[in-house]
Amino acid sequence: MRKLSAMDLAFFIAETEDSPKHVAGLMLFRKPRNSRANFGRKLVEELKTHQQLTEPFNLVIRFTGLTGPGWQPCSQFDIEQHVFYHRTAKTCSWKEARELAARLHEPLMDRSRPLWEYHLIDNIEKARFAVYFKVHHAYADGMTMTGWLNESLSPSAEDLHLRPPWTMPVSRGTREKKTAFSLSKSVQALSDLTWGQALTAGGMARLGAQQVLERTGLTRQNVSLQFNTAHETPLTGSATPGRKIATTFVPMDDVKALCTATRCTLNHVALACIDGALHRYLEETGHAVDHPITIQMPVNLRTGDDSVSGNKLGVALVELANPTNDPFRRLQEIGHSLHKVKQQVANVRGEAMQQYTVMTALAGELIEKMKLSNRIPTNGYTLVSNVPGPVHPLYMKGAKLEQIYPISILVPGLRMNITLFSCSGVLNFGIIATEDVKSLDRLASYIREEFDLLQELT
Repeated sequence: MRKLSAMDLAFFIAETEDSPKHVAGLMLFRKPRNSRANFGRKLVEELKTHQQLTEPFNLVIRFTGLTGPGWQPCSQFDIEQHVFYHRTAKTCSWKEARELAARLHEPLMDRSRPLWEYHLIDNIEKARFAVYFKVHHAYADGMTMTGWLNESLSPSAEDLHLRPPWTMPVSRGTREKKTAFSLSKSVQALSDLTWGQALTAGGMARLGAQQVLERTGLTRQNVSLQFNTAHETPLTGSATPGRKIATTFVPMDDVKALCTATRCTLNHVALACIDGALHRYLEETGHAVDHPITIQMPVNLRTGDDSVSGNKLGVALVELANPTNDPFRRLQEIGHSLHKVKQQVANVRGEAMQQYTVMTALAGELIEKMKLSNRIPTNGYTLVSNVPGPVHPLYMKGAKLEQIYPISILVPGLRMNITLFSCSGVLNFGIIATEDVKSLDRLASYIREEFDLLQELT
């Protein structure tokens, strides 16, 4: 039985009916020209013939055993419990398809089965269909799922070969390496492990000390403080049942031109647009803040040759800009904040950052379990992540992928998550929130409006 990492286990510990820990991709495809009306149904029928599962799609979670919680191959698999077809009687809009995906995102997945589902939503206007594909976050992080996307779809519209993600070849990093026993190598491995644990402990101590120094006033604006939101807003507090999904997008050529004109990166521009939109949204809902909005931001901790499945990331706290109507000032302040975060991450071992993230997440989960998330400061206002995707167009059996939106989890104390995904010349913004977050589509439109404003002033 393959053991879980501390972070993968944390996703199961934190999971509740109100806050499931699966992630998904919501993809919008245009059917091939002159395709038949039953194209989507036939596609699902063919998908169901692919039942040779590879890891992690053949694994189920087991919490009992001498070695502790871990993954175990599924002994009985039924494709009918994992691949589904949905077709409305009348042609539906993209908004209605998003609403269906939001309902599919609500329930916990059955832990007695492999933790993934594939849903095809057919009969969307303009000869399109959507795919909602979800997996438990303990299976993979965003970079791993992007790899599945690249391998399962094709860069050619002429390629009609179907490659479902659950049949992809196992990454070399996931295979167990068998080597001959060597005393010298064993001693060296033990020495490396001991030294690595010492460095990890030192890194965690450093991160904790930075928080103490900042909170006691011995340093000023050196790091963003954990659990320091000023007051309750519609975006903070305990998670509630029900989900909403909102989306928007910006052409990547426009993003690149703006980055060149302002000498900023994609992250600077995207966060500036999100920051301006959040301030507008909070003011409109009667919860305006007179200080910078703080967000949680996942940080990829993988090295160039690291292909192991599962999660290898940390979460940094980023203070955005002071409230302002000047988008260029907002860009500048966010740039300074991201530079500080980059230095903070670079100065500690990756394992230290990951374990520190697990500790703060469990602290947030404890607050949530005690039903105190609505009473005490939360850890930021929302979580924003950016996952780079493929730059070329992608197809599935001739159907072109037009849009793709990551649909992520809600972390303790936060009722909304924003995930960016660049693909085929488009920067997509996927927003997931609890049902009690009102006017989520308006927030999405504000993000696009902030980008347009920045573009006009450049």
